Amino acid sequence: MDKSLFSHKSPGFLVPIKIDEKNSDWSFVPNPLPDKFNLDEETWHLLLKAKEELARLDGVGRHLPNQELLLRPLQQREALTSSSLEGTYASPEQLLLYGIDPREPSSDKDPVNSWREVFNYGRALMQGRQQIDEGYPLSLALVRQLHQSLLDGVRGSDRTPGEFRKTQVHIGSTRRFIPPPPIEVSRCLDEFEKHLAIESNIDPLVRCFLLHYQFETIHPFNDGNGRVGRLLLSLMIYKWCGLHSPWLYLSAYFERYKDEYINYLFNISTKADWGTWIKFCLRATEAQSIDSIRRIDSLVALRQDFHERTNALNGAARLHPIVENLFAQPLVMISQLARTYNVTYPTASSDILNLVNVGILKELPDTYPKTFFSPEIMRIAYRGIDEPEYLP
Repeated sequence: MDKSLFSHKSPGFLVPIKIDEKNSDWSFVPNPLPDKFNLDEETWHLLLKAKEELARLDGVGRHLPNQELLLRPLQQREALTSSSLEGTYASPEQLLLYGIDPREPSSDKDPVNSWREVFNYGRALMQGRQQIDEGYPLSLALVRQLHQSLLDGVRGSDRTPGEFRKTQVHIGSTRRFIPPPPIEVSRCLDEFEKHLAIESNIDPLVRCFLLHYQFETIHPFNDGNGRVGRLLLSLMIYKWCGLHSPWLYLSAYFERYKDEYINYLFNISTKADWGTWIKFCLRATEAQSIDSIRRIDSLVALRQDFHERTNALNGAARLHPIVENLFAQPLVMISQLARTYNVTYPTASSDILNLVNVGILKELPDTYPKTFFSPEIMRIAYRGIDEPEYLP
């Protein structure tokens, strides 16, 4: 790590470490977060815009006819984009197929590893939300649980899932950034947990972004720190900003501006450039709130359109629940449908054919058993929908 990049303003200190018998380097230990944080005029303006859009998103979500069905696609998209930031890739179709039929990877090279990692992310997110809804506090215990769920049964599961690291780690192949040595991790985490628990005068949204920096800088696990940090960020925003459901996910914006995301975090450590980081996150909040509102509005309109198409079909009463559940799981198999709705295989096959004929379903190529999907739901939920450009 280049020691010369760290100025006297740096919110932490450097300590020497041994890389091996012949080589040494420096690692960065962050100071505890400040109890107060002043915002300049531009940041206040961005904060007001971000909170306005976030409140609008929460209002739109709160009045949905079925919140959970339309929340699920947003969470799955977050799982995909947060994982891709760490180099773990899966398509929406692969993620959904794995959700229908989970299986163990046969080797380290089996692509099922990636699918399961992404699937685990979504599951950890739902578990974290359940803990918060049941009244459990944001804490290191929750962080460890998120990490354990994330690494369950995947590559890296041998890297002490759910346990804080006892070895040195570094970020980047050239050791561009080296987090605190193991001896400092426990103390840094204790300070981190205090800031999770205390009452603060700092705006809750800004506080979330400060703590996200602190978590990523401590880098408390051997693996999975980025994903756990973004999971925790979504949960902090949900809890501290008083949302009725966790509607806001920022990984898509962070992925879109990955270099800026990494550099702005780094620049806090080297020269205490908090302002650029906070502004970046506030722009992300505004952009992703608008994006989520657009997707939700489109899904709501599509839901109504699907039900109208279904009304004219034979067996419409049986088809409406199938259509409704497509928004949570837009892939279906005939045998799965027969089991779920307790109908015969020929009846389930006929139902799917009816939905294909009105354009709600389409056969997914190269799948066995034969699988059908809703292209319109997939486009709205997982693809770009002509989002406006938001520069960081």
